[in-house]
Amino acid sequence: MQVVVLSDTHVKSRAPEISEWVRAAIADADHAIHAGDFDSRPAYETVADLAADLTAVRGNTDGNYGLSEVATADLGGVRFVVTHGTGPDAGYEERVAGIVAENAAADRPTVGVSGHTHRLLDTRVDGYRLLNPGSATGAWPAGETTFLAVDVEAGDLDVEVRRA
Repeated sequence: MQVVVLSDTHVKSRAPEISEWVRAAIADADHAIHAGDFDSRPAYETVADLAADLTAVRGNTDGNYGLSEVATADLGGVRFVVTHGTGPDAGYEERVAGIVAENAAADRPTVGVSGHTHRLLDTRVDGYRLLNPGSATGAWPAGETTFLAVDVEAGDLDVEVRRA
């Protein structure tokens, strides 16, 4: 199963649109995960329309699009716990790991997905793998446009960074 993991699109406040190559990746994936800060209803609707299936959360710059602050998706034998990660940089990883622990699955590996910092992250905290795809539009303070292409099967993940 191919999962596209993205975040922090910030359309229109920091980026004019989601690039065509990112749109194509969303459309080609089996599932998309967006960790918040769409920044506008049109950006949310674009991703929702492109995705075959979407798990998304509200970020600190999002309006009311009907999204919660935490969502889970069970895909390919892995539970993905998605949150934006809102808050200060200090304690970010521990804060996200705490949310992941509260929503972890007892019967399969659990991976945390978050955004907010606009910085790529693939690390382990308190036994959980944490992923941050950076910004899918290169929105400031990101220095580049990035997202993650994740192949997930039978509880195993293969994570590839895609960049412009």
